[in-house]
Amino acid sequence: MRMVIFGLTVTSSWGNGHATLWRGLIGALAPFGWSISFFERDTPYYAGARDLDRLDACNIILYPDWESIRHEAEAAIRQADVVIVTSYCPDAVRASRLANESCRGLKVFYDLDTPVTLARIEQGDYPAYFEPDGLRDFDLILSYTGGPAIDALKRILGVRYVLPLYGHVDPNRHRPAPPRSEFAGDLSYLGTYAEDRQAAVERLLVAPAAQLPNRRFIIGGAQYPADFPWSGNIFFVRHLPPADHPAFFSSSRLTLNVTREAMARKGWCPSGRLFEAAACGAAIISDDWAGLDSFFTPGSEILLAHTTGDVVAALGLSDNEIETLGRRARERVLDEHTSAHRAAELDRILNAAASMAGGAMEEAV
Repeated sequence: MRMVIFGLTVTSSWGNGHATLWRGLIGALAPFGWSISFFERDTPYYAGARDLDRLDACNIILYPDWESIRHEAEAAIRQADVVIVTSYCPDAVRASRLANESCRGLKVFYDLDTPVTLARIEQGDYPAYFEPDGLRDFDLILSYTGGPAIDALKRILGVRYVLPLYGHVDPNRHRPAPPRSEFAGDLSYLGTYAEDRQAAVERLLVAPAAQLPNRRFIIGGAQYPADFPWSGNIFFVRHLPPADHPAFFSSSRLTLNVTREAMARKGWCPSGRLFEAAACGAAIISDDWAGLDSFFTPGSEILLAHTTGDVVAALGLSDNEIETLGRRARERVLDEHTSAHRAAELDRILNAAASMAGGAMEEAV
């Protein structure tokens, strides 16, 4: 089975959540017999922070502009059993048009940014990665977000088949690791700076740091502005490549998860980072959002924080309580949220979509 993907990036994890997810999913699809080609525009932004040159079971095609790759893309599409176009792919509209013209197999749009998509459409501003009628020609829409967002996509975009395909983690790459002194802390947070997360980061990390001056707090990520409210006990590690994530998560007593505003508002949208931390055996304290309890059990596998006091109280837990929390979170991820689980789910969805008509597809998946 041949799959062609037109995506944002698979070669650079800098400032995006797409690359790591694709790496895990592509690797896990190989045992199901999928041969995959990934088309990625070679942008300076990602080229300057590339942390992957090759990927087993995947042919990565880096190209400077659409015209230079159009004929190769058309040939790949004609031979494909499945063509997937993703949100934030810089050539998503062109790739979608070409797929509609040339694809004899299944045409799929995978929205890895559903909350952003819906928020922009609700404001009357269609995202640049599809035209107003662009998704109606697809056979199937996959959404990184579930819950009410599925019905919203159907209603707003007029598409019939929409199914969730959530985040996941490759446990071969994310697993408990020896602690490293430069990542040591009582509470860590790994995430690219985002203005819509800043209020929560200040409430759940900056304010606890001010109340607990003898505790060590550490932030890892990219794009943090010079005016971020640093203090003497908050330490910064610039963008970490995925290879360093396990050590980062394994070096603090607790790690904080803060969800983008649009994702939290829609709910049912767990970030890949959440699963990565859990796979590393990290004890997680997270902001709360609808559907979170479908992925982890609050109080047993994850702690919830609504206020600064919640974080301060969590930091007062015993080492045994924190270790138990991390162990249970890892067990939950290994049971339900690995890349292998999502690959099996995607393989089942695609085969059902290709072979069954009408409502039978939804019954099968």
